[in-house]
Amino acid sequence: MLMRKHFFAVPLFLLTACLLPGRASASFLSGDMLDTAADWLALFILIVVPIAAVVVFWLVHILPEKVAENRYHPQKTAINTLCLLSLVFGGLLWPIAWLWAYSRPVGYRMAYGTDRHEDFYREKLHAARAGKISRAEMVAIKSELDDIEHRRILSPDLKLVLDELAVLLAAAPPA
Repeated sequence: MLMRKHFFAVPLFLLTACLLPGRASASFLSGDMLDTAADWLALFILIVVPIAAVVVFWLVHILPEKVAENRYHPQKTAINTLCLLSLVFGGLLWPIAWLWAYSRPVGYRMAYGTDRHEDFYREKLHAARAGKISRAEMVAIKSELDDIEHRRILSPDLKLVLDELAVLLAAAPPA
């Protein structure tokens, strides 16, 4: 009974609301102000958005390179090259760069005696000069460099690091 009583009330209310005159406005701006806002919005979309998209695309594509640098990956320059190639090929090589940055080459340590990039040893030498690492850590780094030297010929940079580390160890007091 109650349902029949209100059956016509809802459609009648909607019909009345549609017939009443009202001012509909889709924007809080009007006239010249609306045109000016649209012009500035169009300029923003045409200039700033593409530049921001390219910058974000580039920043995302160099993330594997940054990971390789932070992990002292021994092949970080190759990962850097792959990241740049990925930009050229529209991101198709990017997943390979991620996988490569987070993995260690299987036979690299056996072949070269280390699984770290040369930058690791340079940074440790700077830390040793500043007195930020212990003597035990300096001895471990020196023994690792000696092991690398026995396996292969050290690069001139690593040879300098080894020589300077030996001088620092000789000058440092024993623990």
